[in-house]
Amino acid sequence: MLSIAGDREIFLYLPPTDMRKSFHGLCSIIYAQAGNPSSGAYYVFVNAPKTHVKILFWDGDGLVIYYKRLEKGTFSLPKTYGHKVNLSRRELAMLLEGIEPLKMKQRFSKY
Repeated sequence: MLSIAGDREIFLYLPPTDMRKSFHGLCSIIYAQAGNPSSGAYYVFVNAPKTHVKILFWDGDGLVIYYKRLEKGTFSLPKTYGHKVNLSRRELAMLLEGIEPLKMKQRFSKY
């Protein structure tokens, strides 16, 4: 399982990504969207059929790719517009586990 630091940003790129891309190809997508692969953020890419996910991140001394392929079903992506979406750690965990979030609202204590 992927361990994600709480202080890191997570960006999901919504346009389908060719999963044959490796470090250089994924970095070029990040640079095209005004990002920086060595910023410490996690960059999430999904293919067109939504069966494969790659996560690119900088671990302090080099780039790392996390790759997951589903045997059955598809990944559920948020329904938003644009090319890039910020995710929380919880949303990324649900995406990787194949959980489709319903209308979720965070509960706040009155006290």
